[in-house]
Amino acid sequence: MEMHQVRYFLAVGDELNFTKAAEKCNVAQPSLTRAIKMLEAELGGPLFHRERANTHLSELGRIVRPHLQQVYDESQAVKRLAQELAKPKTMSLNLGVMCTIAPIHLTELMASIQTRYPNVELELTDSSAAELQRRLLEGEIEVAIYALPGEANDRLHVLPLYREQMMIVLSVKHRLAGKNAIMSKDLNGEKYINRINCEFNGHVMPQLDDVEFKTVFRSERDDWILAMIAAGAGFGFMAESSVNYSGVVARPLIEPELWRDVNLVTVRGRPHSPAVGALVREAMRIKWHGASPIAVSNAMAQLSAEDGAALN
Repeated sequence: MEMHQVRYFLAVGDELNFTKAAEKCNVAQPSLTRAIKMLEAELGGPLFHRERANTHLSELGRIVRPHLQQVYDESQAVKRLAQELAKPKTMSLNLGVMCTIAPIHLTELMASIQTRYPNVELELTDSSAAELQRRLLEGEIEVAIYALPGEANDRLHVLPLYREQMMIVLSVKHRLAGKNAIMSKDLNGEKYINRINCEFNGHVMPQLDDVEFKTVFRSERDDWILAMIAAGAGFGFMAESSVNYSGVVARPLIEPELWRDVNLVTVRGRPHSPAVGALVREAMRIKWHGASPIAVSNAMAQLSAEDGAALN
């Protein structure tokens, strides 16, 4: 007994008309009739009494119909289950992103994941670098993108993405706005607008110990910081790519010169979901500020050096 025979039998039982049943099953009538005859031969008797205007189930047909209906329904349920299992399952991934990274710098990564891995559903956790590192280590998130100066935690696996210089941000009307670069001594006596989530807060910078300035405003939000700077309330300290606001200018800080290294971070040795693998692959494939990820460039340079050594 084959399932198409069962399907044809049930269709004729519903329609009580071979022509209509064939149309319902989208099959030629001779094929349907042949399948019914084969089923009858297997079951040992006629399933229908065929009369010109009165096709109806035989006694055998009435007996087997509920059983064959159950067989057909269960086969369809199994087929639907198999199809569901074959579908790519949605994988959720909680990605921590440092709140001082502007969304525009992550849109290419997000779009690339959506295109190449449509079954990955991203949830972003926006927080400071220190808080993201804590959540990562405690297992609240699987992966994070942030910059945190200082000694690296040996529990973490770090893939460098890009590097950018830290800038002094000033109102276009500020007395230092005309300089090409700012030295630390230039900031003596100035008013400071503090970014509470700045990566360098709490980071020891002895080069600035002799500089005296007064903090006049603090905020967790970079847009408020930039608005206050534009209004002439004081100067700020931000990554170059974060400065995008009318009425302000960014000048590199020199003596000391400071940079932030933005990394893709996971916990070393911890099992990760396939979604994390998808994120890492895309992060290593796309361009960051127009260049390959630092981790990829470093790996290529190392391979080149090893090849050179092998030739020598």
